[in-house]
Amino acid sequence: MKKTPSKGLTAEQNAIASAIAALPDEAIDTDDIPEVKEWSDARRGVFYRPVKQQITLRLDADLIDWFKRHHPEGEGYQTSINRALREYVEHHQS
Repeated sequence: MKKTPSKGLTAEQNAIASAIAALPDEAIDTDDIPEVKEWSDARRGVFYRPVKQQITLRLDADLIDWFKRHHPEGEGYQTSINRALREYVEHHQS
């Protein structure tokens, strides 16, 4: 999926958004939206995806081979390398 910058809202869309934002909470009809009272199955950060930057990185061949052989099914070896680097950074941030 190629991401492109947003073109912004039209004047009409801005007017609608402003009108909605000006409404008091009591005036908004939420009858068709069921209230969620139980969040035990909720997952944090499901929709958050950090910005990735493409780089060229020279790694030892044995490291690349290891990650290619040990990455979880359905996930690329580069994702495993990224996760390992993130864990290292989090561990050494203090």
